[in-house]
Amino acid sequence: MSVLIKNGRIITADADYKADIFIEGETIATIGKNLIIRADKIIDASGKLVMPGGIDPHVHLDMPFMGTYSSDNYETGTRAALFGGTTMVIDFILQKQGNSLKAALDEWRGRSNGNCVGDYSFHMAVTDFNDDTKKEIRHFIEIEGITSFKTFMAYKGALMIDDRQMIGLMEEVKKCGGLINVHATNGDMIDYLVQKHRSEGKLSPLYHYLSQPEVTEAEAAERFADMANYTGCPGYIVHLTCEGALNAVRNATKRNQNLFVETCIQYLIIDASLYKKEDGAKWVMSPPLREKKDQATLWAGINQGLVQVVATDHCPFMWEQKLMGKDDFSKIPNGHPAIENRMELLFSEGVSKGKITLNKFVEISSTNAAKIFGMFPQKGTIAVGCDADIILLDPVEKHKLSANTHHMNVDYSGYEGWDCTGKIKTVLLRGEVVIEDNKCLVQKGFGKFIKRSKVAQVI
Repeated sequence: MSVLIKNGRIITADADYKADIFIEGETIATIGKNLIIRADKIIDASGKLVMPGGIDPHVHLDMPFMGTYSSDNYETGTRAALFGGTTMVIDFILQKQGNSLKAALDEWRGRSNGNCVGDYSFHMAVTDFNDDTKKEIRHFIEIEGITSFKTFMAYKGALMIDDRQMIGLMEEVKKCGGLINVHATNGDMIDYLVQKHRSEGKLSPLYHYLSQPEVTEAEAAERFADMANYTGCPGYIVHLTCEGALNAVRNATKRNQNLFVETCIQYLIIDASLYKKEDGAKWVMSPPLREKKDQATLWAGINQGLVQVVATDHCPFMWEQKLMGKDDFSKIPNGHPAIENRMELLFSEGVSKGKITLNKFVEISSTNAAKIFGMFPQKGTIAVGCDADIILLDPVEKHKLSANTHHMNVDYSGYEGWDCTGKIKTVLLRGEVVIEDNKCLVQKGFGKFIKRSKVAQVI
């Protein structure tokens, strides 16, 4: 199969130019002006922006959590991602305490193998670091191509590891060439506040937010940065939300530390006032939505280079599942559906409103994730020899987001009626046209597991 994309404006993290792209098989073969090459399919990209497919390095598909499962499985979630211009996701394997990392990998492979429509990889969440787990780290990095290890500083008794385990894991991961991801919130303080509010009969979704004040995130981010600096292990803070936590990162940059930051699209554009609504449970996630001042801080952090990635933390639950906590906020499954909306919202609210440039858009939605997680230049850019993961976006087309039209397996939208400027029109994955005319043209099983390299790329 060969494809020729003509007359497009090509945008990468560091370039902006008009040219044609010839794709042969799964990779880009030639880029040049006015190419005259016979191809099986010709796409006219006039008036469109031609950009690398998005990479979302933070999703939770078919994940067991709080007595239920996230409602998007690997088929529905990766298909929805493609509709939204995201051609690759990185999900999280959750080790069960007392079990091996391999057992967790086998469990997740059982759910994902043969079911993904788009490309995917995994982070390994280490919830029980011990002598046996330590011996598995090198195998995962060198053989399995899973080079990032997630840790939780919250959810005691289920996912959380203590600082002693954190230091030991950092030392081993550093030695083997990997990277540590962290959910950086002070779990002990949060647990105290949750119980305090419950004992006082304060049970509405607002108290989910009030149980996780900014200080819980700022303190944990600072502590994680200090531990990572001591060990020399590359660190990556997931879903950073607020000014206090970003200030901790700012301090780390003063010592030239290898510390990367991800925020999520929701933290850039919606705020904690939604928790006061009757259906506030829709936006219960951890960390919670913050204040408008934090949105401004995060946009600034993106442009200052302190925030390198915009992801989703996509973890959807049906409204019926959210109602498990209708009488107690602590029983609401935490999670937010956004895997399909990220790219269009980031373009509409960021590029179209002048908050970020086109190059920055590509950088934070695709290129930086590819670099940080060991996939660049196979993924995350448009260049000869790269995987032909390409989106065509109409920068002026207006549309509304709605649960009635999205492809995520969830019966509400966190952005119902949201006006967007900029529409994903065509998506290619490894040279195959996968989305066209608002139809998905490939089936489950088309998505490939992508092995990743050791963490050597500095952005």
